[in-house]
Amino acid sequence: IARALLRDPKILLLDEATSALDNGSEKIVQEALKRAAQNRTTSVIAHRLSTIRRADKIIVMENGEIVEEGDHESLMNVQGDYFNLTKQQNLRQMEEEDEELKLENKEI
Repeated sequence: IARALLRDPKILLLDEATSALDNGSEKIVQEALKRAAQNRTTSVIAHRLSTIRRADKIIVMENGEIVEEGDHESLMNVQGDYFNLTKQQNLRQMEEEDEELKLENKEI
């Protein structure tokens, strides 16, 4: 990511840029990418929906076909595939946070 930004491209393509990061690190990188995306076209490919939540336009694909598109709020209002994926990821994230708390409590 840093090498790409040093070249100051007009178009920035990010493919799963934060997929290997924990939630805390992802937030830090997200803020940096938000600043880096200013004044340039940015396309982000992600399965972790928190990565694309603030995008101007979100395209949801299934089997290579576009099934939904819009911003986060409009897609949540439709309560379609994006809505369902978001709910699933929120549940998984809460479970992961519970596990982290259990591990922290064991260490104490």
